[in-house]
Amino acid sequence: MRRPASMWSLETFGRTRLSKHFFMRDFLFSEISAFHGVPNIPERPDLAIKNGRAFCASLLDPLEETFGRIAVRSGYRSPSLNRFGNVNKLNCAANENPIECHIWDRGVADDAIAGATIVVPWFADQYEKGRDWRDLAWWIHDHLPYSEMWFFPKLAAFNLVWRPRPLRTISSYIAPRGMLLRSGAMPSQAIEQRKQRYADFPPLRGIAYP
Repeated sequence: MRRPASMWSLETFGRTRLSKHFFMRDFLFSEISAFHGVPNIPERPDLAIKNGRAFCASLLDPLEETFGRIAVRSGYRSPSLNRFGNVNKLNCAANENPIECHIWDRGVADDAIAGATIVVPWFADQYEKGRDWRDLAWWIHDHLPYSEMWFFPKLAAFNLVWRPRPLRTISSYIAPRGMLLRSGAMPSQAIEQRKQRYADFPPLRGIAYP
């Protein structure tokens, strides 16, 4: 697919289905793009689609089929849009930063990456009442092939990242702040302790969609 050069070709790109529950359009909206007029158009659309499909199929679909609707807070960003956000201090990491996960069309083979900032509404309601963000973090750790997670205070939103070779790290801006799990390290809690934290969670992929 060529880089979209018109509204019509961008619309076609947005119709691309990434997985059972997600289309490319679900990840294209950006407040930075809308407010500052910087187009969110991929430089390498085929690569963005390829990495986005792996991300959605392995991580987002299982979440949606377990907890119901997943809300995307920040999805794909084109290299030019992300660079604008970084230069203007709009909470975007530098394009060259290895943890920048929103530019889906920047890496191939082992350097491939795709991610999004998401909210699990089912859990956000419980978090608002005081539930520990680590309950969700450990559930994902024990059930899904994620690469990185970064949790944020508002709505317990978090960056969820796919890589072909997952790093398996968990970090948070919510207390206790910092890195909960480093790449290659063993969790601080045993599996039985972790299971107790999320014993009331719905079963993995337990929602029966028609």
